[in-house]
Amino acid sequence: SREIVTSFEEIEGKPMYNAIMSTLITLLKPNSISLVDNSHQHAGHGGAKGWEESGESHFQLEIVAEAFEGLSLVKRHQLIYMVLGEVMSKIHALEIRAKSPSD
Repeated sequence: SREIVTSFEEIEGKPMYNAIMSTLITLLKPNSISLVDNSHQHAGHGGAKGWEESGESHFQLEIVAEAFEGLSLVKRHQLIYMVLGEVMSKIHALEIRAKSPSD
């Protein structure tokens, strides 16, 4: 069977990163996941306040999970937003590339 990601390296002072990673890993059991904080590229414009303490606002997510099998792109994104719930309200933008293992 395919490898499943079960843990990740927490980053000190990046509560949003840690929350997103731990939530997605726990609930979606991805085969692979990568999350990049691009907030620095957006610093200084209106939407970049983001998470007040840490300045995390813009993320790029790449995730491969069985959970996406048979789902349209829109449904994959909805699933991620649903799973992240409250976290989504605290960040400004999440760019998503979601694939199933067979894609």
